[in-house]
Amino acid sequence: MTKATALSGGCQCGAVRYRAVGELGYPHLCHCRMCQKAAGNYFMPLASAKREDFTVTRGEPKWFYSSDIVRRGFCADCGTPLFFDSPDADSINIVLGSLDNPDKVKPVMQSNTGRRMSWFHELAALPVEPEPETPDRENAVAASNHQHPDHDTADWPSGASA
Repeated sequence: MTKATALSGGCQCGAVRYRAVGELGYPHLCHCRMCQKAAGNYFMPLASAKREDFTVTRGEPKWFYSSDIVRRGFCADCGTPLFFDSPDADSINIVLGSLDNPDKVKPVMQSNTGRRMSWFHELAALPVEPEPETPDRENAVAASNHQHPDHDTADWPSGASA
């Protein structure tokens, strides 16, 4: 389990925000095909929050039932995957990349490794692209950034009602 007093997070556009207090349980990487499809990635990082310690603080997620017993919560506006939920369970799983500070929750396990990419263990050895010598593109992206900041805001976008 990962100890944390409070963790907040949300989608890329800021329409959906959430908060979890207490400990997050079983931080892990799931390699199942449903998680791959839901994340649009090779795996999905997840950890559970007790329902009584979890609150959606802005907006409402849209839900897709990926099976009869599991639903996936995401932002209907920007598409960010946010939750993996079995409504009858006493906890909800948070997609760790949607946390404001995802570095605070380190996965401790991998699940469904039978669907893990065969080359997954080679990723750390990939060459690293050098940082750009001129920050022109980075400055242009920053100047036109529409992404919600990694912290709670009273309004988003600025001046708008949340």
